[in-house]
Amino acid sequence: MIELRPFAKLGAADHGWLKAKHHFSFGSHYDPSNMGHGSLRVWNDDEIAPNAGFPAHPHANMEIITYVREGAITHQDSLGNKGRTEAGDVQVMSAGSGIRHSEYNLESTQTRIFQIWIEPTMQGGQPTWGTRPFPKSDRSGKLVTIASGFEVDKDALPIRAKARVLATTLRAGESAEYAPGKARHLYLVPAAGAVEVNGVRVNARDGAAISNENQLKITALEDSELVLVDAA
Repeated sequence: MIELRPFAKLGAADHGWLKAKHHFSFGSHYDPSNMGHGSLRVWNDDEIAPNAGFPAHPHANMEIITYVREGAITHQDSLGNKGRTEAGDVQVMSAGSGIRHSEYNLESTQTRIFQIWIEPTMQGGQPTWGTRPFPKSDRSGKLVTIASGFEVDKDALPIRAKARVLATTLRAGESAEYAPGKARHLYLVPAAGAVEVNGVRVNARDGAAISNENQLKITALEDSELVLVDAA
């Protein structure tokens, strides 16, 4: 089953410096009928103005993945970590027993990110943060795992959840396949372009909630970049 979530119908918030679309219930956009998809709890599509961002605030017991679509995000946290993550790359923060962090767009242009939260398989633990480049050339025409809680995915950033985050860039007419198993909960969002997933068209920034599908065939209808979460 594939349930399309059109971008135009997503919950929205406009804070001036931040324009956000919420694929699931979040903040002032409270929707008790849409609290997540399996262990995937949050997928926010954020546009952050230059020299603006999220000041220091706390989190606990959540895996927070930031996929940078345009621009760059600069992270700082209570563990002393600081880093800049550029477009196409990803950062992961395991909030564990508790962490405070800030995320700022220190660039001269707008930054666009996907902010993805996945519920961990266990509570507590030492918080961690990491970032890693994933060149688009390495994921052209194929799905590449960029964050994962499975030991087999050794090149991915680790998360504390039985889930993985994948990304690919596809040229028009190219296809990628993925076999998740029917018991999994998948959520797919094109960052750019348009794709067809098992016959269902998904445009840029639309969401597709997928369940009970043994096999996915993703075909690019135009040059596309997409992110896919496979969650318990």
